[in-house]
Amino acid sequence: MARVEIVNPAKISDPSIDAIFDWVAKMEGSVPNHFLIELNFPEYFVAKLGSTKVLWEFGELTIEEIQHIGILVSKANGCPYCTAAFCTILNHGLKIDLDYIKEVITKGIDVVDSDRLKVILEYALKVNLSPKDIEDSDIESLKSVGLTDKGVVQLTHLVSDFASYNRLNLALDTDYDYFEIWKSIAFGF
Repeated sequence: MARVEIVNPAKISDPSIDAIFDWVAKMEGSVPNHFLIELNFPEYFVAKLGSTKVLWEFGELTIEEIQHIGILVSKANGCPYCTAAFCTILNHGLKIDLDYIKEVITKGIDVVDSDRLKVILEYALKVNLSPKDIEDSDIESLKSVGLTDKGVVQLTHLVSDFASYNRLNLALDTDYDYFEIWKSIAFGF
């Protein structure tokens, strides 16, 4: 059970929060518990989700690439909740085949066909694990697949953004409200 209140969205009457909920529902089919936990601090919720939306919509990475990053970073951080969230967006919102997503969860980068996405994911996982170990050659690899400095900064922020959601959901024990299949495939429970 969540360690903080899962806020009833009917208690909130803020057009900016309504807009965020509309955006999330389009991608996930509903507003998940994670967002309802974040409503305990509505001022930050609007800022944080606004920042996430900018990262998802105004950089050089595609929404599909972003969800792959979210899945693998969340799995690496041991967060079943966020892993499921990004699987849901890839499947429900972006209509990516369920079997492919299952392979991404279990086999990681090895199932990715795109050289660009492989380089992006390798960098994301390295930044997540040990940002101090990033080298010039890592940045050059990203540039070789089409990212500019803007894309490199976007990607680095995305890893941080996903890790912050992982920490929030793990620390606050967000009530899992996604399909059990995602948790089962990724974490075996």
